Amino acid sequence: MIILDGKKVSNDIKEEIAQHVSDMVSKNQKVPHLAAILVGTDGASMTYVNAKVKACEKIGFKSTLIDLPEYTEEEELLAKINELNTNDEIDGFIVQLPLPKHIDEQKVLMAVHPDKDVDGFHPVNVGKMALDLPTFLPATPYGILELLERYQVETSGKNVVVMGRSHIVGRPMSILMSQKRKAGDATVTVVHSRSKNLAEITKAADIIVAAIGISEFLTGDMVKEDVVIVDVGITRVPDATKTSGYRLAGDVHFESVSKKASYITPVPGGVGPMTIAMLLKNTLLARERRNA
Repeated sequence: MIILDGKKVSNDIKEEIAQHVSDMVSKNQKVPHLAAILVGTDGASMTYVNAKVKACEKIGFKSTLIDLPEYTEEEELLAKINELNTNDEIDGFIVQLPLPKHIDEQKVLMAVHPDKDVDGFHPVNVGKMALDLPTFLPATPYGILELLERYQVETSGKNVVVMGRSHIVGRPMSILMSQKRKAGDATVTVVHSRSKNLAEITKAADIIVAAIGISEFLTGDMVKEDVVIVDVGITRVPDATKTSGYRLAGDVHFESVSKKASYITPVPGGVGPMTIAMLLKNTLLARERRNA
């Protein structure tokens, strides 16, 4: 069993990006500038945004964090997004999800200009992705593809089961893995909360991408020998043996599934670091487009 080490691969990618940035500096070109909007004080969101800002500093990007209070009105947020859309100094930006309940997430994501949508969530970029046109790929699916590719996991002709149909992970993952590409050319099945005979479907899978948001849902008796497992989930599970009172778990029951897997991502240290690395890669692409 081989661990798909997202932490190591993401560090390799960040080093490659840092070299690009160094080349830009030597040519007197502008370096990439990523902005992030955070609304409210959600603990997980603050952690993610801080990790993204820290990653920018490490590789030589400029970064701007716009911290807005929980009670920010939708109109104020949309005005701030418009500011970033028209600010030539900013190459790309993200609006950290989830947003407070009084703000329409869909309206907010639609307001981000497609050329600065480094999260790859805007319908224009999703449409281009589906048609296999050059665009910003959603960072988590993009990170998974990169991880599989760098570990030379064979995907062509394989049966892939994507567990979950969210617009952020499940849906784009299923589209990308069915396309003609490295870490693609697969036969893809999407399962979700209404799927029947779930274990029957997962047992036939060569590769499983688990993104359903239920901790330790996929167990050893639901998979076959030599399966490749990508665990997108991350949940705090109560654990009295830890000083924090909890441990982090994915959507996969690691102990039982890892005994059968040929490759598996850990939680944490698997998909999470890859998501940040690919967000940075998208920001670099945005800057290179503008330099060109």
